[in-house]
Amino acid sequence: MGLSVALLLLQTMSAAARGAPESFADLAEKISPAVVNITTSTTVARNTAPRGVAPEGSPFEEFFREFQDRNRGGNGDRPRRSSALGSGFVISEDGFVVTNNHVIDGADEILIEFFEGGELPAKVIGTDPNTDIALLKVETDKPLSFVSFGNSDSSRVGDWVMAMGNPLGQGFSVSAGIVSARNRALSGSYDDYIQTDAAINRGNSGGPLFNMDGDVIGVNTAILSPNGGSIGIGFSMASNVVVNVVDQLKEFGETRRGWLGVRIQDVTDDVAEAIGLENAAGALVTDVPEGPSMEAGIKAGDVIMSFDGKDVSDTRSLVKTVGNTQVGKAVRVIVFRDGKTETLKVTLGRREEAEGAVPASQPAAPAAPSKTEVLGLTISEITDELRDQLDLTDSASGLVIQDVVETSKAYEKGLRAGDLITEAGQQKLASVEDLTKQIEAAREAGRKSLLLLVRRAGDPRFVALALEEG
Repeated sequence: MGLSVALLLLQTMSAAARGAPESFADLAEKISPAVVNITTSTTVARNTAPRGVAPEGSPFEEFFREFQDRNRGGNGDRPRRSSALGSGFVISEDGFVVTNNHVIDGADEILIEFFEGGELPAKVIGTDPNTDIALLKVETDKPLSFVSFGNSDSSRVGDWVMAMGNPLGQGFSVSAGIVSARNRALSGSYDDYIQTDAAINRGNSGGPLFNMDGDVIGVNTAILSPNGGSIGIGFSMASNVVVNVVDQLKEFGETRRGWLGVRIQDVTDDVAEAIGLENAAGALVTDVPEGPSMEAGIKAGDVIMSFDGKDVSDTRSLVKTVGNTQVGKAVRVIVFRDGKTETLKVTLGRREEAEGAVPASQPAAPAAPSKTEVLGLTISEITDELRDQLDLTDSASGLVIQDVVETSKAYEKGLRAGDLITEAGQQKLASVEDLTKQIEAAREAGRKSLLLLVRRAGDPRFVALALEEG
């Protein structure tokens, strides 16, 4: 009996040493006054989807579908009022409130309900659909209770967290769990989600995810669920992303993200082997339109290894880092080119001004001039007829793919008829002979694959094509 008691005591002491809380009551009492319920109101036409519909998989998706279904029929096309419920939290005593963009998107009126009682109207300061964050402001004569952002990068898988909000419109509610995973990407270029098993349901959107110090480390945004309810897989946008967005919305009323001005793709093992790069890391530049990178001398085929002193692991890490860098800042970029590294200095532009600046064209079916077969590809040089059909510029050069053997490595790599091969081995192609020379040079160098630069509808990408079939 004495041994059993000793073992039980030892287990209890071990749990305490690991930081397992006996109760979340003190923390809940501390942070509750800063958490708010959000009600929005919108005038919509009869039988149209209500504004503010959440992204697929978000806590509001099923709620809005059910709301629409209940209100169909009768009254013809007479406009009606649509309402939505969400959550948020106060980040300053003068009334700034953070929530999800999809909670307030398209709303005519926004009403903030406080935990300690009372309601205030809110106005939108700015929104960022890319991270689904919105910044609101209420006017008040007295200082408000508020919470601060914590460092989401310091959170570890297995740490305790607490979520608070307005699930299912039932009013203020607290749930607790752990960090299940970090650095989750759902659909956006700037995604950095914390996954948690703390219960998050419809109506929790925009509410805070707290660490045990009472700091906000995430904004509850979406759930993965087959039935619209919590199954223990919730996603909160990491606070280190949110802080940058909120600061810009507060200062400018909009986001101002850095823009490098390159098209990029991940470096795969076969691409790394083809260009002589030791490790499959970095971001491979596929195209350099007019902009900051072109002015700095970055070229297609460069692999960006470091940006502003930070190593680049892949395209996602580069996009996030560049986006979080100040517009107009001059940064050092280290690229791998022709077997060695080179440092360039780039002055960043603004992404919001550059988006959509590069149009894409739609190719037509290619004609059939003289053909050559190589590496599972049937290729030809550009003719005037092909130039017209593929909508190529007068200066465009390369080889047109006429056909691809479906059992070939080229087909597995995604090459298709109508694609234009502009470079091989990072050398421009003007003839079939140019390609065969690069194939032989790669074989003589002991390469297993050859790096091709391929354009489809104007969009470039690199493909490492195996030099041996079978």
